[in-house]
Amino acid sequence: MGIKERQERDREAVRRAILDAARDLFVSEGFGNVSIRKIAERIEYSPAAIYGYFPSKDDIFFALAEEGFRLLCDSASREETGATPLDRLRAAFRQFYDFSCKHPQYFALMFVDQSVPRISREYERFAFAREKKRHVAQIIQSCIDSGDLPATLNPAVVFRTMTVGLLGVAVMRLSDRLQPGENADDLATDVLNVTLAGLRSGVTLYSKSSVDCPLEERAADAKAS
Repeated sequence: MGIKERQERDREAVRRAILDAARDLFVSEGFGNVSIRKIAERIEYSPAAIYGYFPSKDDIFFALAEEGFRLLCDSASREETGATPLDRLRAAFRQFYDFSCKHPQYFALMFVDQSVPRISREYERFAFAREKKRHVAQIIQSCIDSGDLPATLNPAVVFRTMTVGLLGVAVMRLSDRLQPGENADDLATDVLNVTLAGLRSGVTLYSKSSVDCPLEERAADAKAS
């Protein structure tokens, strides 16, 4: 290994250490309560050294959010299988809940902490996440075209409704708000089944949404919907 390659490897190792430390601190203490100095202390570096990798604390969050959304989108693509559009829709949304189980720190940072920066500030950086949302909206439209869902439904509103339902289960699980003996996985299945049954029955949806909006900007946006 040459000097340049070794330097690049060492730099990437430090960058990874910064992100891992920041993720742990952001989740355990809240984004708003963590400083660059605190992150530096965790990895035994100087604050000035951190700034050599990330211009600000916000930039560290955006790097972590990008990692999280890529994990979510990649895992959803792998699991998105099924014989019918409705099966593929069910799998896509189940994977959203499964992501909260497999990557709870990323999920908490992306969807729960209300003090994180808005993802819309880095609009182009998260184009891949918006594209994934459009893809799922297309699956919803396929369900409408196949007759599995009523033609009166707006795919963007269906997307939002199903997301918020499973988001609620994930947050209850992460915050330890479940009742004794209650199983979060079963509850997620129930929420998914009940939501789909309601949609198939022709229930009227009153909320508004757009497929072109960011996948999620922060937990406050999701909880306000």
